[in-house]
Amino acid sequence: MHLRVLVVIFLIFVEGNNSEECVERSFITALEGEPFHLKCCLSARRHHKNKTFTWTKRYGRNSTMKLSSNENIIINGSVIEFWPIKMNDNGIYSCIAGNENKSWTISVTKKNRHGCFHPNHLITIEADVGKSLSINCIDDYYQKKDHRISLFKNCSPIPGNYRSSILKNAELKDEGNYTCIFFLSNKYGSFNVTKTFRVKVKDNISRVPKLFGNMTNYVEAELGKKKTLNCTAILDGTDGRLYWDYMEENDTNININKINSSDSNAMTRVSSLLEIKIVKEENLNMWYNCTLSSPSITETIAYFLKKKEGPADISRHIFIIALVSSAAVIFLVIMCVIYRVDILLCYRDFLRRDETLLDGKEYDAFVSYLKDCQSENGEEHKFALEILPEALEKHFGYKLCIFERDIIPGGAIVDDIHSLINKSRRLIIVLSENYMSSKVKYELESGLHEALVERKIKIILIEFTPIRDFTFLPQSLKLLKSHRILKWKADKSLPYNSRFWKNLRYLMPAKNTKNVFSSDPLGNELLPVVSKF
Repeated sequence: MHLRVLVVIFLIFVEGNNSEECVERSFITALEGEPFHLKCCLSARRHHKNKTFTWTKRYGRNSTMKLSSNENIIINGSVIEFWPIKMNDNGIYSCIAGNENKSWTISVTKKNRHGCFHPNHLITIEADVGKSLSINCIDDYYQKKDHRISLFKNCSPIPGNYRSSILKNAELKDEGNYTCIFFLSNKYGSFNVTKTFRVKVKDNISRVPKLFGNMTNYVEAELGKKKTLNCTAILDGTDGRLYWDYMEENDTNININKINSSDSNAMTRVSSLLEIKIVKEENLNMWYNCTLSSPSITETIAYFLKKKEGPADISRHIFIIALVSSAAVIFLVIMCVIYRVDILLCYRDFLRRDETLLDGKEYDAFVSYLKDCQSENGEEHKFALEILPEALEKHFGYKLCIFERDIIPGGAIVDDIHSLINKSRRLIIVLSENYMSSKVKYELESGLHEALVERKIKIILIEFTPIRDFTFLPQSLKLLKSHRILKWKADKSLPYNSRFWKNLRYLMPAKNTKNVFSSDPLGNELLPVVSKF
């Protein structure tokens, strides 16, 4: 007796499990390109285990064809399988076992080529915020055949989720479409079966009514144009209201419209628009207030309407920019003029220019000065024989030709002077009111001839002592394009970084010399720096 009860219970359990795989509804939809199956569950099977099942497909009204296994259909007793189902598989299918039969109408839907699911094949799951949300990828039939299952959200893999199920407390961000993909393979190839759940999460948490946006807003408006102010709020039920008020409000003003709108949620979102059809002067420089009034809260957002800057203001900005740019260019030009010598000397040093190569000259400059060594001329004599060569030769690397130092006594002085000037690139004349004497007159005449006629030398004039009248100089000296007088200012001109030495270096030929950092005549170590005139 007990054994018979156990057998009956077992048969009920087996039939119950098998019934879960059966489809009772008569109209079925399937996705093109996916495996599909139907299981025939008839009462005849319960009493005739060895009963033969026949599958047929109806074409038209009266035409019926018996089905057998082929390239994409497999008939396995009470189950018909499609690997995969195709668009031409639409039709009415029947399962016959003995005197019983069951029919289904199968409609094949074209698969969405741009997504992993079809919007008409969704299972809806609703959950409340904070309550349990469960998604399980289960297929009673294909799960026994698959070798891998993946879960996607909105057709993208779920980060960190390698399982085929989700169990958690629902959040608003959990809303979306979750697709289970069963990856199958058999002798016909590899296939995918999809099952998609549409998850909706409801938020039943009550909210306090509130306004959206800053409490104070400055809004630009253009004269003659339309302007709309938008005020949005959340209202709880019908107890609250949203309204506008402003100075000199006139309900009959046809230039201003008030437009209200709301959605259908329990917590109603309300928008109130204040529309100014044509902005006029009287509409500007005014406060427009949007107020939310409810039993629990009263809030106001203020909008101040101001005139929008037009093209004239843009022109003013362009004018200011142009003015500043012009001032900057003028400043740069002035600085370049003031520091022209310093810039050119730096440019020479940077490029390592050398004008002395292959010109056949032996000296960089011939120094002409008053050679009478009297007490009143002692400083001039010291300048020409000591200070000048100390700076140009030892510090700046030039080579000078000085009469008393470089001309061998006993020779033909006139010939020697002419030859030495011819071998020099510059003629430096140290001027004083006593300069024009018979001993230097030929040096000047020879130099002027080289400069004006032969154009082989340039003359540099140094005013050693202040000269009130230059009439003692030859008139032809004024014809020199390179004519420039450098004024020696005693102690002020003595340091090597003074303006005097920079101007003198500028008039001397460009030469690739190694600058020697030594002490100046006063015993102070000097470095080249930029200085003004």
